[in-house]
Amino acid sequence: MFAHPPSKTRPFRTARASARLAGLLAASMLGGCLVGPNYQRPAVETPPAFKEAEGWTPAQPADGLDRGDWWTIFNDALLNSLETKVEVSNQNLAAALAAYEQAHAVVAADQAQLFPTVDLTGSATQSKQGSRGGTGTGTGTAGATGRATTSYQLQVGASWALDVWGKIRRQVEGAKASAQASAADLANARLSAQSTLAVDYLELRLLDAQKAVLRATVDGDAKALTVVSNQYNAGTVPKSDELQAETTLDNAKASLVDLDSQRAASEHAIAVLTGVPPADLTIAPDPNWAPSVPETPIDVPSTLLERRPDIASSERLAQAANAQIGVQTAGYFPDITLSGDYGFASSGLSGLLNASNAFWSIGANAVETVFNAGQTSALVREAKASRDQAFANYRQTVLTAFQQVEDDLAAARVLQTEEPLRLAASQAADQGETVALNEYRAGTVDYTTVVTAQNAALSARQTLLDLRVQRMTTAVTLIEALGGGWSASQLPKS
Repeated sequence: MFAHPPSKTRPFRTARASARLAGLLAASMLGGCLVGPNYQRPAVETPPAFKEAEGWTPAQPADGLDRGDWWTIFNDALLNSLETKVEVSNQNLAAALAAYEQAHAVVAADQAQLFPTVDLTGSATQSKQGSRGGTGTGTGTAGATGRATTSYQLQVGASWALDVWGKIRRQVEGAKASAQASAADLANARLSAQSTLAVDYLELRLLDAQKAVLRATVDGDAKALTVVSNQYNAGTVPKSDELQAETTLDNAKASLVDLDSQRAASEHAIAVLTGVPPADLTIAPDPNWAPSVPETPIDVPSTLLERRPDIASSERLAQAANAQIGVQTAGYFPDITLSGDYGFASSGLSGLLNASNAFWSIGANAVETVFNAGQTSALVREAKASRDQAFANYRQTVLTAFQQVEDDLAAARVLQTEEPLRLAASQAADQGETVALNEYRAGTVDYTTVVTAQNAALSARQTLLDLRVQRMTTAVTLIEALGGGWSASQLPKS
C-alpha cells in the first residue's frame, strides 16, 4: 500500500488512474483462462427403437400428442380437478420448490464474488494527553494540564478478488448446474406425485367396480339360498346344501365389507397427495365410471434424455461435479486482490470534506501457497473422482430409464393380448354359473357343483376388472417413464 499527501488536484488524477488500473485488471480477469476441463455431456448409447414396442399398439395412436396435462387422456373430470391441487398443495412439492430456491440463491451468492466489495466507514475519536506533574521544593508549581484533541474520518474502501484463473466462474458454473438439477428434481417430484395420484384414483375406482360386482354376487347368492331353502323345506335336498349356500352368501358379504377398508385407504392417500387432511376429502362412488385404456404415444428412445427430469437432474449434477475440478485446480495459482481507499480526515467536523483533507491509497497483493503437504493435489484428485462418479450415475440413470420403459411396454403388450382371453373366460364362467344352478334345480347335480361355478364366475369377473385397471395404471407408469409432459428445455437458463 502507498499514499500521497492530500492536495486539491491529486485526488482527481488519482481517481482516473485507479479507474484505468481497475479496467485493465477487469479485462485481465475476463480474458483470463478457466482452469480445469470444460464440460462435455457424458456419452451414452441409445438404441434406435424400444424392443418391447414391437407388437404393441396404442389404443388410439397419436405420436404428436402434447402430454402437458397428460392425465386428461382418462377423460375424468374429478381426476383432472384433483391433479390441479397437487401443483399447489402437495407438501413434497413445496419442499422441492424450497430446495430449488435455495440453490438459486447459492448462484446469486457465487456471482456476487465476481464484483468488488465496497464499505463505508465513519469515525470520530477524542483523545487527551495526561498532565505533567510539578517539580521543585516547598509548595512546588502546578503541572501543565493536557489538551483534548478530536479527529474525524470518513472513508470509502473497496477490495476486489480478481478471478484471473476462473475459480469463481467455475463456482458459478457449478452452482448454476446444481440449481438446474434442483429444478429438474422439482419437476420429477411433481411428475411422481401426479402419477401416484392417478394410480391411487384408478385403484379407488377399481374398488368401486369390485364392490358393484360383489353386490351383484351377494344378490345372486341370496337368490340361490332361497332356492336351496325351498328345496330343503320340501325335503328334496339335504341340510348340507342349505349350509353351503349360507356359507357362500356370508363370504361374499364379508368380502364386500373388506373392500370398504381398502377404499378408505386409497381415499386417504389421495387426500394427502392433494395437501388436505383425509377427513376433508370424500370421493363418492361413480356408477357410470367405465375403465378404458387411453392412448399412449411412444417417442424414439433418444428423447428420454430430454424428457425425463431425473435424467436431466443427473446430467446437471455431472456438470456441477466437473466444474469443481476447476475450482480445486485454481489452488495451484496465486490469489490476486486489488484494494483501495479514499476518504477525508480532519480535526474539525465542519471542514471534513475539504479537498485538502482528502487521502487515498491503492494497492494489490498476491498470495501463493508454497507448501500444504499435497492438499491441493488431493483436492483435485477428489474432484476428478467425484466427476467420474457423477458421470457413472448419469449413465446408470439413463440405463434404468430405458429399463423402465421396456418393462412398461412389455406389460402393456402382454395385458393388451391377455384382455380378450380374460373377457372370454369371464363370459364362459357366467354361463357356467347359470347352467350349474339350472341343473341343480333339475336335480342332475349336487350343490357343490353350483358353489364351484359361483366361485369361478366371481373370480373371473374380478380378474377381468383387475386386468382392465392394470392396463390403465400401466399407461400411467409408461407416461411417467417417458417423462410425462416435461422437457429439459424448461430448465432455467440463468
